Amino acid sequence: MCGFVGFWNDRLTNREAALFRMSAALRHRGPDDHGAWFDDSTGFCFAHRRLAIQDLSSEGCQPMRSSDSRFIIVFNGEIYNHLSLRKDLERNGWGFGWRGKSDTETLLAAIQTWGVIEALKKLVGMFSFALWDLSKKSVFLARDRLGEKPLYYGWMGNTFLFGSELKSLALHPSFDFKVDRQALSVFLRHNYIPSPYCIYEGFKKLPSGSYLEITSDEQFLSSAPVSYWSTNECIDSGLLSNFSGSDVQAIEILDKTLSLSVRSQMLSDVPIGSFLSGGIDSSLITALMQKHSESAINTFTIGFDDASFNEAQHAAAISKYLGTDHTELYLSGADSIDVVPKLTEIFSEPFADSSQIPMYLISQMASQRIKVALGGDGADELFGGYSTYLFAPTYWRYLSALPQPLRRLLSKPMSSLFASKRISKLAQVLNATNQEDFYRRLISHWQDPDSVVIDGNEYNTIVSSPSEWPMADGYQQWMMAIESQMYLPDDILVKLDRTAMANSLETRVPMLDRKVVEFAWSLPLHMKIRDGQGKWILRQLLYRYVPKSLVDRPKKGFSVPLHSWLRGPLRPWAESLLSEDLMRDQGYFNSKVVRNAWEQHLSGRKDNSQCLWSVLMFQAWLEGQHE
Repeated sequence: MCGFVGFWNDRLTNREAALFRMSAALRHRGPDDHGAWFDDSTGFCFAHRRLAIQDLSSEGCQPMRSSDSRFIIVFNGEIYNHLSLRKDLERNGWGFGWRGKSDTETLLAAIQTWGVIEALKKLVGMFSFALWDLSKKSVFLARDRLGEKPLYYGWMGNTFLFGSELKSLALHPSFDFKVDRQALSVFLRHNYIPSPYCIYEGFKKLPSGSYLEITSDEQFLSSAPVSYWSTNECIDSGLLSNFSGSDVQAIEILDKTLSLSVRSQMLSDVPIGSFLSGGIDSSLITALMQKHSESAINTFTIGFDDASFNEAQHAAAISKYLGTDHTELYLSGADSIDVVPKLTEIFSEPFADSSQIPMYLISQMASQRIKVALGGDGADELFGGYSTYLFAPTYWRYLSALPQPLRRLLSKPMSSLFASKRISKLAQVLNATNQEDFYRRLISHWQDPDSVVIDGNEYNTIVSSPSEWPMADGYQQWMMAIESQMYLPDDILVKLDRTAMANSLETRVPMLDRKVVEFAWSLPLHMKIRDGQGKWILRQLLYRYVPKSLVDRPKKGFSVPLHSWLRGPLRPWAESLLSEDLMRDQGYFNSKVVRNAWEQHLSGRKDNSQCLWSVLMFQAWLEGQHE
């Protein structure tokens, strides 16, 4: 787990100073070492910051050159199958001796032997990398299948920029801090910016499972990312090879597949542990880790003084049963609120999932004892864990039975007369035209973001683009497929990566191993959702390792009491950012619409905390751009 940054500009005279300044902004991603490489003949250069996890010696340092001297690479992530790849390479007549034990060296050897695209298809891991080809004078960018590791890229004038985080790109002398208002609109709807979009004009995120090659004689606009792995194709393949075995057989296969994933992701030359919330997903990953460990693994959980948000006691009970070395930290509201000023620096792009706060705090705590943490992310999207999958089909069935004119008539009074968040959300979805539109309204924080953003013209995303929809088996599978391609990579995994790396902590996600993902999409729905509960098969597997009585309870989630914070301790901070004069001067938001939402929230008439949080995170981010 590391970070990198680079640019291509043959006219810049102070390239070295610019690159090292940009690299320094990524020190949190790699405090153990740094390096750079320059191609003076073309003006291409890149730099790397290293968080040493595998092969702690200097043989693992980057940028790294291939043994045939053709390729130079900067790499972020982990290749979990790199030892088996080494054996395959040796069987294929690999003629160069290994210099060290790093997965980066293995990746370079695979590229030499099989070519970049074939090598990508063989990798099992999380990664993004930039590869400079000295022979072709081209740069090759690539990202892992599910989007665990970030990669931004774009042009500023005649400069091509790329890297792990926007904050480092923004330090280039040619950078233009121009906000993409279409991206801002989509941010207000989702509280995050979906790939490939980016908050800055001229920049994009490389989509999951894709690569991009830029050559010196090629215009950027003629180049587009190419997919080497597709979630939609994985879903289609799963439907064609639909699992037809028994429940017991399915549980057995999942046990073996997930166990192999966990075991491979425990590969490390530094201390490892797990995040343990006490829920289904983290408990299962922890149990499998302890199964494969000869000593007590390190586990970490956050507790809250507010009992309605606290699950620490459940995590402690599971830790005791499994015999882990457990650390917990109880937080007051003040502890969490102290993180708020750091958020825009941590994410360097507007991001408004408020569970970013406890995620940062547990990463901070874990980083005091370990350098690698495993978690249970991805289980909800793959195995039907979110409550939306349970209630949306039923709600839509009842709503669609009512004539749309009647639903439209009911919507306005329900929206204005009731303070309940659930009733307010119901009012917002009453006008849905079909089940897909109903879902889009359910997950939207601002229903009409273009009315909030001045000159807003919201980008389309997969949820609003039927041509990009998978051939899913029913409404619930469709929702899971959409969230696997948008909410998972662009919210959940962004939150995990940025909060952990801000604390120089590597995080790994065993649920997103390709074989686990492919098996999950081959399973019929009744093995995921059964008897009014999601993640049925994960629960059955967990009961093999942990008593049912310790884990069977309603899910609380990793949330904070944002609604009360905004009316209380965060009110002065929010008030200053939501000043009508300030918003009018900035020219991004319709100040009257935002102020109305703010006043409704303060009065208690409505809980507008989630939609206001997106505005506040943008305002705080914007303020940071001018410091």
